[in-house]
Amino acid sequence: MAGAQRFDSPTGLARDLHLAAGGALHKVSGWWIPFFHTAFASAAFLGALVVGWKLHYLKIVENEHFGYPDEWFPSVSATIGDRYPGRNLFQLLIALTAPPRLLLHIFWLVLTVRAAPKRAKALFWIGFLRTWTCGGWVYVTSTDNHDVHDVMMIAYMLLTLPYMLLLIQVSDRALFGHSVRNLVANKTRRKWVCGLFFGSIPPMIYFFISHKVHRVAGAYTTYAFFEWALIVFDVMFDSLAMVEFKALDLAILPAKSDEQRD
Repeated sequence: MAGAQRFDSPTGLARDLHLAAGGALHKVSGWWIPFFHTAFASAAFLGALVVGWKLHYLKIVENEHFGYPDEWFPSVSATIGDRYPGRNLFQLLIALTAPPRLLLHIFWLVLTVRAAPKRAKALFWIGFLRTWTCGGWVYVTSTDNHDVHDVMMIAYMLLTLPYMLLLIQVSDRALFGHSVRNLVANKTRRKWVCGLFFGSIPPMIYFFISHKVHRVAGAYTTYAFFEWALIVFDVMFDSLAMVEFKALDLAILPAKSDEQRD
């Protein structure tokens, strides 16, 4: 009788026929989550840089001590926060990274919570808080409030250390994977990117002090290169999730009919 009740409902019949045919109304590879995150983040920073370079070059390379030709490359903060329309283009594009970024955190939790429950949960909450601080320095620009912008940026960088280290620890313990060799190789890539990220910080600080305290001409341009390097390595680190997420399919299933729930 249970079978008869199920086929009394058109919804239940459609669901059963569809599940028998293939199982899901729609299915998409999890690979697209880190791909879209990488694409939108890259487009946001590169778009702002190109627009700023074309429209406000002399203004965005100028700082409180020097201008062109002593300084000839803009910092990240000047590029994304100082001028219209580069700032607005950046904020619109970076907003598009929010859905895939949050999905990254959610599905890393799904993939690793069984193998390493405490670290997986810590990774999720640190990643979530890190995303929030990212919004702080993105939408409160150095022009709006320099102190808030800097505090959020520093908090973001401090949270990046446990975020990267935890992800390196749990990434090769993902629930699904096409190949253990691929997971281990990708873990090695993460270690390299993490090392490059944090290895860029000491020289960046050195050249910032040279600019701010010692007022060395051209120091801010060199500082800017290291600042941009951090952006590249940050985006690159999350892009590596395409390896693990390629083994994950996201499916939309029709809901069970009322008869089936009963």
